[in-house]
Amino acid sequence: MAIRKSSAVWKGSSREGSGTLRLGSGVFEGPYDWRSRFTEGTTTNPEELIAAAHAGCFSMALASDLTKAGHVPIKISTSAEVLMDESKTITGVALETVGEVPGIDEKAFIEFAEGAKKNCPVSKALRALDITLTARLGK
Repeated sequence: MAIRKSSAVWKGSSREGSGTLRLGSGVFEGPYDWRSRFTEGTTTNPEELIAAAHAGCFSMALASDLTKAGHVPIKISTSAEVLMDESKTITGVALETVGEVPGIDEKAFIEFAEGAKKNCPVSKALRALDITLTARLGK
């Protein structure tokens, strides 16, 4: 069983304080604060990291499913937006993906994308949320 770790340190009150997030691999360590989380700031925030994790997981799952079916992708580009309401509750994730995949039509690509949305590990972990998907083939 794989175990992935990250850590956070927070100093001060929730609004005036600040913190540091660190990925267990060490490839990212950066600041986060209240402004970046709930208004417009210049540091990162937990929701942005969730979005990155979901986009990455989805893209890998889609590439894997396409490859297993004999359609090796040239590129899968995915963006994810984590949606938060006024009560500071995460309500959903909007995925948007564009694939460069030789030998497949748009309908089949969308079917593969829907499967990846349902089955990637991050989607499964977030299944209580409304996850939407826009998928298309690109050039």
